[in-house]
Order: sequence, then structure tokens, then C-alpha cells
Amino acid sequence: MTGVGDSAAGESARVARLVRVAQHIEMHADEALTLSSLAKVAALSPSRLQKQFKAAFGVSPKAYQDAVRMRRFKQSLKDGSKVTDAIFASGFGSVSRVYGEANRSIGMPPRAYRAGGAGEVIVYAGRTTALGLMMMAATERGVCFVEFGDDEASLVGRLRSEFPKAELTASPARNAPELDAWMEALDQHISAGAPRPDLPLDMRGTAFQVKVWQFLLSIREGDVLSYSEVAARIDKPRAVRAVASACGKNRIGVLIPCHRVLRGDGGLGGYRWGLERKRALLEAERRSLVR
Repeated sequence: MTGVGDSAAGESARVARLVRVAQHIEMHADEALTLSSLAKVAALSPSRLQKQFKAAFGVSPKAYQDAVRMRRFKQSLKDGSKVTDAIFASGFGSVSRVYGEANRSIGMPPRAYRAGGAGEVIVYAGRTTALGLMMMAATERGVCFVEFGDDEASLVGRLRSEFPKAELTASPARNAPELDAWMEALDQHISAGAPRPDLPLDMRGTAFQVKVWQFLLSIREGDVLSYSEVAARIDKPRAVRAVASACGKNRIGVLIPCHRVLRGDGGLGGYRWGLERKRALLEAERRSLVR
């Protein structure tokens, strides 16, 4: 019979192999690594490595390599490197490859990321709702910002901190009828119990954060989940704190319904716009279901 010590030793050896593979990927991220070559590092078959690596790290070895490259790419952009230089220095090998990965990971083109949104035009407007003053902002791709506050100046300040170099344009209804219609639809959801509007969203975050936010969009009105349940549903059961952090960094309030995520004991947990607003949203959604 295998003893506890043997079992622990086996688990330790397994973890050590996977860490060795991850370190190898970190050191050779700019190379064309194959699953077969990585399997030799781990002394495992390619299929077993794929399965064990994903179970341990939440992503495949290929996705891990892309994440390492993207991290280096972002740092190069922040350090002031030219976009094309950063692309090849980080190991992507082609312009099209990094642009596709960047849009999945950070929600904006690489040049815009490097420059804090420089070159982008973001229109915004505010209105008073049942939850207080709400500000919505949108790029050409969709809504990128919905926040609540006590005064317009502080909300504009938050928007500016998110997009420090973008061109921010305050747009009254007559100049931005589409944005006004979106705000009206969201206000009706908040104030009158209308269905949550399915608006185009321009999510800005890491690949993990976007994955969490995309999952939150699937939670039905009236349903709630715990942070640990969300982590399990996205196949990352150990990432409970990261899920909570992603909810806390959501900048598109209500449209991305992070208010539907609670603590494991049923408590409200946190909410970046205040627990009273979170409670009001949940109660309004419950009332709308019994009408």
C-alpha cells in the first residue's frame, strides 16, 4: 500500500516537473517551443504534460508562453520601445499575431495601450439614476466605463485616470444620440426593472480579468454566485482571490454584473460603488422576477 509520505513525494515531484517546464518557457519564450520539446523537459508524454500543466496553471503551455510574451511586450511598450521593436523583442514574430493577442488581453490596440489611450476618442455623459449619479463612456468599439459617484468632477477624474491620454469628449444627448439611448436603457434597467441591455462592451483588462467579466455576463438576472463558484466555473478553482480582484477592478458597472457575486457565506462582500448600491441592485432584480 502506498503511504502518505510516498503520495506527498510523488505530488512534490509532479509539481517540480511542471515548475521546471514553466521556467523553461520563461527562459525561452522568444523561441518556437513545441509541446513535444516541452514534454522532454518534463519527462512526460505531450498529452500528459498538456493535461497536468493546465490543471496546475489554468492554461496550456502554449497559452502560458503567449502570456509571458505579452507581459514582456507590455513592459517594452511602457518603457517607450517602438511597437514593431517590442513585437519582435518579445518573441511574437509577426505584427498580426501580437495585435490579435493584444486585443484579447488588453482590449485595445498596442499603440493605444502604450500611450494610455492616446489617439482614441472617448465620449462620455452623465445622468441621475436610482443609484445616484452615473457616468457612461464609450469608444468606437463600445461601452468602456460605467461608474457611480457623488459628483461629475470626481467621475470625470476616474475616467481620466483610466485613459490618461485619450481625447475625452463630454457629449450632450443631441451630439451623441447612441450613447444617450444606451444610458436610457441602462437607467430603465436600474430604475424600472427593465431587462439589462445587451450593449457592445470595450473591456480593458488582463486576459484573466476579461475571462471573469465575460463569465459574469452569463449569470442570469436574479441568480447569485460566490467568488469560489465563479472560480470553479471558469476552471480555476484556486483563483478565488483573483476572481474577487477582477470583480473589484470592473469599470463597467451593472452592464458587467459583478454585483451578482457574493461571499461564500452569503454576505455581500465588496463593491467598488458601495454596498448600498450592491444591495439595491440585487433587491431590484429580485423584485423584477416576481412581477
